[in-house]
Parts: sequence; C-alpha cells; structure tokens
Amino acid sequence: MSLEVNRLTVRLGGQAVLDEVVLTVRDGAMVGLLGPNGSGKSTLLRALWRALVPECGAVLVDGADVAGLPTREVARRIGVLMQDDGTDPRYTVREVVETGRLPHRRMLGADDTPGDPIGDALHKAGVEEFADRRIDTLSGGQRQRVLAARTLAQATPVVLLDEPTNHLDLAAQHELLALFRRLGVTVVTALHDLNLAAAYCDELHLLDAGRLVASGTPDEVLTPERIGAVFGVAAAITTNPLTGTRAVHLGPRPVTESTP
Repeated sequence: MSLEVNRLTVRLGGQAVLDEVVLTVRDGAMVGLLGPNGSGKSTLLRALWRALVPECGAVLVDGADVAGLPTREVARRIGVLMQDDGTDPRYTVREVVETGRLPHRRMLGADDTPGDPIGDALHKAGVEEFADRRIDTLSGGQRQRVLAARTLAQATPVVLLDEPTNHLDLAAQHELLALFRRLGVTVVTALHDLNLAAAYCDELHLLDAGRLVASGTPDEVLTPERIGAVFGVAAAITTNPLTGTRAVHLGPRPVTESTP
C-alpha cells in the first residue's frame, strides 16, 4: 500500500510541531525518518496512524484518508511499533503478541486466518522461548523484540516503527531491520543511526524543527553539508565495504577562534 502525507501540520501546546509536511511513500518501500531530537519524527508517525489529530492536512493510505476510516480498518491497514507502548506488565509474551490479532477477529472473537499467525510472529522475532514469561521479566532488548512480534502478528500492509532498534544489541538491530525489510510491506521507520538508515532504507526524509528539509535516496540526503546543518556535527562519507551502502563518519565540528 502506498502512503501519502499532504501538507500535514500538527500543533501541540500552541506550537507547530509539524509544519506542512508533504511526502509520498511508494508501495513496498522502506523509508527512514531522520532528524535530531524534537524534529518531529515521532509526531509524524503518530499522525500517520491517527494517534494525533492534525490541525490541517491529510494522510492517505492507498488514496483513503485515514481520518475517515473506522478504527478497526485503520488497525488492519497500519501496524505500529512505538517507544512508549504502555503494555500491561502482567501480560505474558504470548498474550502481548495475541493483541496484534484483535483487528482481524470477528464479533465473537474468532480469528479465521489460516495457519498460526501468533506462532509465526513469535518465531520470526526470535521470542518463542519467552512465550510463557511475563513481559516485565524481560530485558529491554527482549521486550522490544516481543513488541516487534506483535506488529508482525498484526499482518498489515503498512508498518510504522518508532526507533525500533532502541535497547537492541548490534546483531539484533540488523536482524530486526532486515526482517521488516524482507516482509515486502510498506515500512516507515524513525531512526537515529544514520548508517542503519543508509543500509536498510530505500528513501530518507530529513526533518528539522518540524519541517521537511530533504527527501531522496540515502546518497542524496546524507551529505556532509546537510548533516552538519541539521545535526551540528562534522561528517565524512565513504562506502561501507560490507554492504556497498553509504557510510557516515561523525565527529565534533572543529573549534574556530573568533577574531576581535
């Protein structure tokens, strides 16, 4: 499913957190949202699945405005993995993942989906061994993988990920992003790590103070000049010999002495 954001503006506390953002995500693409803290990445993701109501603008999924869709239909089209999840700590891992199937259940609670979507999601996310443990007994990284399993179980054509690699070790970061990329669905993910974004994303959208300042391929967006202007650091670009993708090297800007 394609995703279109049309002049989206969100105000919180009277301040514009997103200012007329326009972007398009083609069907099946994996797209990264980049920007410093407070740039509007998480706000944009929340507006995409209607957790926040924009002041103006629209979000279209395959041409349908999400503002006019029933809540269940939105949940069938858009899966979400957010940071502040609010999952009941008393739930077992299996119970958490089962909640991903709620949009697909009929009125009497039956889920007619063939196969074992819960078992498949547990397996793909690598959390089968934790299935009967309470979520509050897991490490931060294990918990993040459980939430990923719930998103997989939801089986939506669009997936939104808010800093999905938080709390994960290096190997798990790559495994998780590779997993969502292999699904073949439309993925929009907020990331801090520029190298992960370059390695896994087809396109990038760079936000700064609520405005979209650059869009394009990783090669087009991740330039030393743009990284310096938005993130306030020095950057050098090479090619990652393992992946052939852009490699970003960061450091402090050199200190210059002011003249009297």
